[in-house]
Amino acid sequence: MIKFRNLLQQSSNICKGIFFPVSTVRNASESAAPPTVLVEKDSHITLIGINREQQRNAIDANTAQQISKAIADFEADDTSPVGVLYGLGGSFSAGYDVVELEAEAERGSLDFLLRHEGSVGPTRRHLRKPIVCGISGFCVASGLELALLCDLRVMEDTAVLGFFNRRLGVPLSDGGTVRLAAAVGYSNAVDVVETGRRVYAREALRIGLVNRMVATGTALGQAVNLAFSIAKFPMSSLQHDRNAVLANANAYERPGFHAAVNNEIMNVSSAMITDMQEGVKRFKTSEVKGPKTDSWHIKEKSIPDWEKAEIAIEEQRKKR
Repeated sequence: MIKFRNLLQQSSNICKGIFFPVSTVRNASESAAPPTVLVEKDSHITLIGINREQQRNAIDANTAQQISKAIADFEADDTSPVGVLYGLGGSFSAGYDVVELEAEAERGSLDFLLRHEGSVGPTRRHLRKPIVCGISGFCVASGLELALLCDLRVMEDTAVLGFFNRRLGVPLSDGGTVRLAAAVGYSNAVDVVETGRRVYAREALRIGLVNRMVATGTALGQAVNLAFSIAKFPMSSLQHDRNAVLANANAYERPGFHAAVNNEIMNVSSAMITDMQEGVKRFKTSEVKGPKTDSWHIKEKSIPDWEKAEIAIEEQRKKR
């Protein structure tokens, strides 16, 4: 059995204020840098960890390839029926790497949107086996789209979800518009997508965006426990029923799903490239990196003195 103490310690620091990675200085020791995706097994459960702590687990092209490979290897492993996807260092993922995004925007390129399997992993297809996602810290932008790829999501009570890419003018491109609506319904989906606001754990659980809410620092362990609870069942019938749900649910019906995903990326326009360029510049020059996402809250109405006096008189009448 793998000891999770070190991993949980790494997951204890919740990221603050900045939700996309800043550019890092590259030096001669970069060749000795640790792998950006860690894969290990706890008995017959495969653990896949995103390991870019300094970038808040933002996903660049290389990391996306490694995630796709790790998931494909897991799917081909007959000894491992269930997997767990998580992020090291306090956050699940801050989304697509803004350094690469800036370079793409400056070139006027949409290549990162057009990768065959997806920009942050194999998000444009169905997983062949169940994967449980352990969410800590920030799970935002395309990081949330990656979490939606998983069958089940276990979210810490201090974690935050949201499509923060809204303020940068970056469209959803990893199946988010398809899977989100299937998970939470049309009304909740357009609220989350259009406002780009924060979604906290209690709301995420209530609307069906996540499946479990757990204490801070326990997402990985609880996700592994959930994976074990699934893996104990006979897998042939479980896979049959899981595939039937994917095939029969309206949004996940196979031809419809692929058509929807293609529609999501093929309608990206040149105007969006301009928005992305301006959004990245705003992000880099802003004094406060944190998103101003409280504007959707209903503000308390101020009551004039005369109305307060009327309310007091009315209250006195009720008591008589």
